Amino acid sequence: MNALEILYILSMMAWFLSEFLYKNMLKSGKDDKKGKDKSTLNILWLVIPFSIAAAITISNLSTLPISQGNWIMYGGEALILIGIIFRFIIIRSLGKYFTVDVTIKEDHKIKREGFYKYLRHPSYAFSLLTSLGLGLYLNNWLSLVFAFLPPFLAFAYRIRIEEQALVEQFGDEYIQYRKTTKKLIPFIY
Repeated sequence: MNALEILYILSMMAWFLSEFLYKNMLKSGKDDKKGKDKSTLNILWLVIPFSIAAAITISNLSTLPISQGNWIMYGGEALILIGIIFRFIIIRSLGKYFTVDVTIKEDHKIKREGFYKYLRHPSYAFSLLTSLGLGLYLNNWLSLVFAFLPPFLAFAYRIRIEEQALVEQFGDEYIQYRKTTKKLIPFIY
């Protein structure tokens, strides 16, 4: 096993462990406005592990290379690490306002600084970057589709649900914020 493979295994373990800890430690509190999630957390916890397992299985069963060079694996691993690290930074920057379930805190405010100046959902963007990195690391077109598309669709649904809750809570203030930012990709989408 070479250094890149070891780094890949360690980063996948870190990804799973961090998401497991987020799920179990960053839930809404008893005084929060709950009931807005509409099972999006459960959907994410079904879709993302399925997509990871499917992408890895497909890469072991088929050969549909994206590139003939090893650079794709290095690039993919870099995206995995960037996604994990920046998602952690974003979650930390939200502090008590970050919950894994769609929830509005009692003194909730719209965050507009840092990544939130450009994106409404940077935490999801970096999670998707990690998924994209996995697909690239596996260097298989079909694996890339399975690593990225199911989580993207699950996050798109969650964003719709979350933004409904934010519009209900903040009204025109959130609608104006939506007009000046993108969902997941700065200046594009």
